[in-house]
Amino acid sequence: MDWLTAYKIPVGRTAKLIFDWLKAHAGGFFDLVSDVMQALIEAILWLLQTPNPLVIVALFVALTFALQRNWKTPLLVLAGFLFILNQGYWKATTESLTLVLSACVVCMAVGVPIGIAAAHRPRLFAAMRPVLDLMQTLPTFVYLIPAIVFFGIGMVPGLIATVIFVLPAPIRLTHLGIASTPQPLLEAATAFGGTPRQVLWKVELPYALPQIMAGMNQTIMLSLSMVVIAALVGASGLGVPVVRALNSVNTALGFEAGFIIVVVAIILDRMLRMER
Repeated sequence: MDWLTAYKIPVGRTAKLIFDWLKAHAGGFFDLVSDVMQALIEAILWLLQTPNPLVIVALFVALTFALQRNWKTPLLVLAGFLFILNQGYWKATTESLTLVLSACVVCMAVGVPIGIAAAHRPRLFAAMRPVLDLMQTLPTFVYLIPAIVFFGIGMVPGLIATVIFVLPAPIRLTHLGIASTPQPLLEAATAFGGTPRQVLWKVELPYALPQIMAGMNQTIMLSLSMVVIAALVGASGLGVPVVRALNSVNTALGFEAGFIIVVVAIILDRMLRMER
């Protein structure tokens, strides 16, 4: 099979040339993105770590009650946060929540408008679909390489890699919600004189809200799944003790940190679960 490998398609070399060109000619842009992301991370981290932990827990419980309108889910959220405090992982949890919430803000701000545009333009979605598939199927460790090249080590490259991996979820689910709006409902809104903007804000978005909330839920869950991988590029949070436990074969530490990640995932999932 030497004849087949003699003329290897230069996939890796081409990617390296692209990254080198971007690093040489778009350094200012990446510095700007890094500064904005760092400011967002620091702001959320300050909000979560400055008050007393019990104040933050109370706010999460109150938000859960406002969203779910029952007493069982807030009680579960309270028990979960008290367990985290009992295990001594509050600081690491707030750092992971900062990464998750930052990724959620960026992904929803970018993904929802793109999903709306894709729902209104089928050809755009058809062109985007292979890119979205690539973003979701490419091994997550591969995202860390350009993130390190462009943004160095720390929370920012972890956030960038997380955003690239997670972004297809809100795009797809927003597209699904907008595109599934019943045609008679759209025709009725248009017949009553609704402009395209009014139809979007008063008909399509309210109908698609459960799918958009599901997209936010998936964004948060997928972001949480990246905390361990993000720790490999210097991101703080619950991934750090997991990596440390893996390096030292520390079963107790690994189980503790892993179980805390599961608890955080359950808390966020129950908080944002929305039924139609």
